Amino acid sequence: MKPTAPARIAALAALACASILPARADGPTFRAGAAIVDVTPFLDEPIIGNFATPPASYVHDPLHARALVLDDGSTRLAFVVVDSVGVAREVFDEARRLASAKAGIPEANILGAATHTHSATSSRSGDDLEPGSGPSEYQKFLARRIADAIRLAAGNLAPAQVGWGTLDAPEHLFNRRWLLKPGETVDDPFGGVDRALMNPGRHPAKLEPAGPVDPQLAFLAVRAPDGRPIAVLANYSLHYVGGVPEGHVSADYFAVFARKLGERLGVDPLHQPSFVAIMSNGTSGDVNNIDTVSPPPAKPPAPYEQMTRVADDLAGRVAEAYRGVAFRDRAALAATARELVLKTRKPTPEQLDYARRVLEKPADAPKHHGLERFFAEWTLRMAASPDEVSVRLQAVRVGDLGIAAIPFEVFAETGLEIKAKSPFKPTFTMELANGVYNYLPTPRHFALGGYETWLGINRVEPEAAPKIVAALLEMFAGLAAPASP
Repeated sequence: MKPTAPARIAALAALACASILPARADGPTFRAGAAIVDVTPFLDEPIIGNFATPPASYVHDPLHARALVLDDGSTRLAFVVVDSVGVAREVFDEARRLASAKAGIPEANILGAATHTHSATSSRSGDDLEPGSGPSEYQKFLARRIADAIRLAAGNLAPAQVGWGTLDAPEHLFNRRWLLKPGETVDDPFGGVDRALMNPGRHPAKLEPAGPVDPQLAFLAVRAPDGRPIAVLANYSLHYVGGVPEGHVSADYFAVFARKLGERLGVDPLHQPSFVAIMSNGTSGDVNNIDTVSPPPAKPPAPYEQMTRVADDLAGRVAEAYRGVAFRDRAALAATARELVLKTRKPTPEQLDYARRVLEKPADAPKHHGLERFFAEWTLRMAASPDEVSVRLQAVRVGDLGIAAIPFEVFAETGLEIKAKSPFKPTFTMELANGVYNYLPTPRHFALGGYETWLGINRVEPEAAPKIVAALLEMFAGLAAPASP
């Protein structure tokens, strides 16, 4: 027998009430807190992310560190995402040390990552493979502010419910590495040639993308027992969008998404503590927002127009998915961190010889490649770099959700492999987490060449990606194992 209309309404009302009930009294209360602090850098510092580094002359929108802290009564975790092209490991280490001491969170349970906006000044100094030159003024400031964000989020801890969701948004993603047609090559800056080309535009020799994209946008959401949104931590594998005038400081689409999501969820911006939306970068080392196949638009987008278009679309989709999330009164929390030692790449004797000859030439002499002097200097620097580097990996569990952290610009196929093999569904990876060591191609790409594989742009052994995946899967397996009686 079908229920009557009044019965159906009563059943729906009961479900709605059940979804906003406070945590049950038969266990510890699940709590969440979020916070956001300004980390905007000083003017006149160089904006990095491209080979040209103009001084910062205007702040279009402030940069932030956005933090989320979760507590299940026995374990406390913290996530913090910083608007930066990449944050040096020593900055995150210092922030983690400060926050752990003040907020009662084990250092292994604090995950920090950069968004990879290309419109910010540097939070790196010296050589990431061999730090020791001492922190810059901005690095000292940034470490304190990252720790402040975590501490403030911990101070905002309050009873909460937790849930997660996923959606696919492939329309904004394009693998930027293209294979060239058989027999076709392009020059590299080391005196050789490549069979793959980054951002090929309308190059007549381009054949097909050299790899996939990861279309999934995954998110973790927490809300108060009365239904008020507290925070959303999202993850999407898009390098950045850009469209920023020279000299402008901007957090790119990551910040636009945060603002738009709050609007879409109807959050009162005056409520304290306020809602915090966070967009983290997934595995986007070879993925961007540049469509080189479709006809170009009749009119190029105005500054900030394209990032706003992308962010608004994603915020709308996440808001819709958020409304269907099955929120829970609690979820088990766990985290683990591991140091993984990787070999660093060294130039071959032929590359060293070529680099020396390039640097001996007059600056205005004919060039094999427009960037050959830049990479000649990198080649000599890499020859003198340490033979190994220890990188910090991290794995986090929030109920059935898994989160991996890798301190590189990671190719999409690596992220897809982690998702497919992880015991947690869903799983996502935050790249540029707990440090920054440039690009992480998978082994097959080194034979193809291209920007992301060039010495200096990639700085670790070709087998680094499989080693990182294996370590993370071991770590996830440990988190998924049942607790000992």
